[in-house]
Amino acid sequence: MRRFTLGVAAVLVLAASVASADDLTGASRFLCASVQATRCEEGGECAAEVPWNLNIPAFIEVDLDAKRLSTTVASGENRSTPIAHMTRESGVIVLQGFEMGRAFSFVINEETGRVAVAVASEGRATAVFGACTPRPATAAPKSK
Repeated sequence: MRRFTLGVAAVLVLAASVASADDLTGASRFLCASVQATRCEEGGECAAEVPWNLNIPAFIEVDLDAKRLSTTVASGENRSTPIAHMTRESGVIVLQGFEMGRAFSFVINEETGRVAVAVASEGRATAVFGACTPRPATAAPKSK
């Protein structure tokens, strides 16, 4: 019973942190976590899934200065794609691009850190919802 209670507590803490997300105002580097995804086929069939079952990375590193989206080093996936178009206005960050037959669009609320992503390819569209948190700038290695 104690293990169950600890598990429930951990899920509640995780859910609370995702619900609140983080303020990204002024941040140029952040980490986004995918939480929920729905994939729809052209014929109208849609299915909700956990993102990793749809080959969606659990975490995406966003670097606005480099205009690049990447998987984390820890994932071992070594995936990245350029951001072709970026807009930041009225508290919203919009990122768009196209690669390997798929168009993507991220809409990120700077104040809450919540993100909605659409990925479309011929005959298929996927919607992903998640949360983002700022990342510190990388520090130069200290010399000895």
